[in-house]
Amino acid sequence: MIVSVKQDNVSVEIVRTFGLFIVTAVAEIIGCYLPYLWLKHQYSPWLLFPAAASLAVFVWLLTLHPQASGRVYAAYGSVYICVAMFWLWRVDGVRPMWSDFIGVAVCLVGASIIIFGSRAAA
Repeated sequence: MIVSVKQDNVSVEIVRTFGLFIVTAVAEIIGCYLPYLWLKHQYSPWLLFPAAASLAVFVWLLTLHPQASGRVYAAYGSVYICVAMFWLWRVDGVRPMWSDFIGVAVCLVGASIIIFGSRAAA
């Protein structure tokens, strides 16, 4: 029973961290997308204010991650790629190609190897 409780806590921690990765990625993408709209599509420069706020939230969210290490940021990077592809599809209206889905899957498998491999070594 003790092992089961420990595994449940690890599962909850992984789900929580993954959710934090998603929210962090969205904040980063919004913080970069709004200036893009201003610079490339002549939207209002007022977009720079919510962009700066979004980037500030992004930086704050980075402080909530379990560890500030290359391993955590490598895992975050794969989730960022996944969220960016979803953004491309839903916000930019560009339908991903089969190679995009394969690339995202490879990234998420890589993140899983990083996450679970580091847990096995600990």
